[in-house]
Amino acid sequence: MQEFVIIGGGQCGARAALALRDQGFDGHITLIGEERHLPYERPPLSKKHLMSSVESEPSFVVSSETFAERSIAIVTSDAAVGLDRESRSVQLASGRSVSYDKLLLATGSTPRKLPSVEGMDHAFYLRTHDDAQCLSQRLVAGGHLVIIGAGFIGLELAAAARQRGLDVTVLEALPRILMRAVPEAIAALVHALHEAHGVRLLCNTSVGTIEAHTAGMSLALSNGEILDATTLVVGIGAEPRCELARQAGLAVENGIAVNTALQTSDPAIFAAGDCCSFPYQGKRIRLEAWRNAQDQGAHASANMLGAEAPYEVVPWFWSDQYDFSLQIAGLASGAACTFRRQIDEETMILFHLGDDQRLLAASGWARGNTIARDIKLAEMLIAQRAKPAPEALASPAVSLKSLLSRS
Repeated sequence: MQEFVIIGGGQCGARAALALRDQGFDGHITLIGEERHLPYERPPLSKKHLMSSVESEPSFVVSSETFAERSIAIVTSDAAVGLDRESRSVQLASGRSVSYDKLLLATGSTPRKLPSVEGMDHAFYLRTHDDAQCLSQRLVAGGHLVIIGAGFIGLELAAAARQRGLDVTVLEALPRILMRAVPEAIAALVHALHEAHGVRLLCNTSVGTIEAHTAGMSLALSNGEILDATTLVVGIGAEPRCELARQAGLAVENGIAVNTALQTSDPAIFAAGDCCSFPYQGKRIRLEAWRNAQDQGAHASANMLGAEAPYEVVPWFWSDQYDFSLQIAGLASGAACTFRRQIDEETMILFHLGDDQRLLAASGWARGNTIARDIKLAEMLIAQRAKPAPEALASPAVSLKSLLSRS
């Protein structure tokens, strides 16, 4: 009987294990995770799990009963520390060895560290459920939370902290917030929304000396200001978990390098989710996104069973900021021009086109989830490699559905 092993007890690994059963695999499946919890959803960690100091359970992908019913063996609190490709075995920190016929690396990513705060009691990162629980206890009304990094995690955390009554300052070394992920026009709306809710945003501002004291810490800023914080959160990006791949001699390029089938340089080993870099529209990219983890986990499982299908899913991201939602389909990098569809005072979509007028990406901003349908239609247009007329994209009177190919 075949042995399939998945390293990584998160969204990606769990979805892959479940998809193997959905696709009829009747061999052994072992899912290995280093956290003490069963696989859980990470997006709520920077949102609802920070809205209360009351300890809560993770948002589990599925229950332990479901894993048992699907005959999926779960290993928790035991990290994979070695990978022997010749014997096709994984060594665990506990000393146990697990053999495989096919292996999926879904090891995720880890927060990029700031060496100057290592070991400080009032400094935190946010990646795991335990991180969120610990941080939620610190979000006490009247305190001052300082966040280094104005990416999605930092801004979602800022929103949660303001709603819990803290003063919040966000420091960003780059000229604007969400510099690498969001078009400037939408980033400006996000910036204004946070300022309207009382968040202080300092861009073009770096941090020098950080000193810990009994009540928190003091930060010396590049603008000459000394900032006192009761709690500091570092959100300066994430790095792919590639230790096992490197140790085993697999190709690594901004993540574990895979081909279009999500297969590594070893035909018996696949990689998916935050940890892998993969081909997309002529470039090699790596995505840290909930849906990418879910989609790639399921896709890799099919290819582990011999499908050999290329992964061609259009990237999709979202972020909740107070009662507004930001949604992006595709990648706007390399766009030659952008057209704006202003649906109403609070709702807009930016369409990003390439030199050949092909639609590359769509970035939407709206209150609640009202933009979701249009972004889904834009995603379908991107997948079709459509070249819709710019005036049709810009006009709210033209249905995006009418631009889809019927073939």
